Amino acid sequence: MGWLDAVQVRQARTEDLGALVEALGEEDFFADRLARQRAGRGIQLTAWLRGTPIGGVYLWWDPAEEPEVRRHLSGVPLLNHVEVCARHRNRGVGTRLVLTSERLLRERGFDRVALAVRIDNPDAGRLYQRLGYQVWPHPPVICRYEVKLPDGTRKQCSETCDMLVKPLC
Repeated sequence: MGWLDAVQVRQARTEDLGALVEALGEEDFFADRLARQRAGRGIQLTAWLRGTPIGGVYLWWDPAEEPEVRRHLSGVPLLNHVEVCARHRNRGVGTRLVLTSERLLRERGFDRVALAVRIDNPDAGRLYQRLGYQVWPHPPVICRYEVKLPDGTRKQCSETCDMLVKPLC
């Protein structure tokens, strides 16, 4: 059995929050995504190795927050926050998360999927293009988000991203 065979991908559960935060950080993010999942607004998938989370991706089917994405990709689910722990990157975990996401979306009747990738992250862009994603024919998008700082205050951040789209047929 290969190393990757020991990695299990499954839907996160509410009781996974502590383990997710311990392994991946970002308590606000995971608390939000688990709440969205409970409300039927998406699915938080997680990759586990010997009882420890090593990665995740959120399948977002709410309307996109960015107006141009809503306009050009109405009804298209997004892969949000694809993440793999640094020491487990480049070993197939991200690919497994993306392919599992695509399968679940096909099963739910979606025919396309999209994601945003920072323009300064060419490694991620190459992974997605290798998996069949193509940069959309529109300008890059400014993706905005909020982070909680160690002192408890919040900071507004933004990233310039290419939108990548893949047919699921």
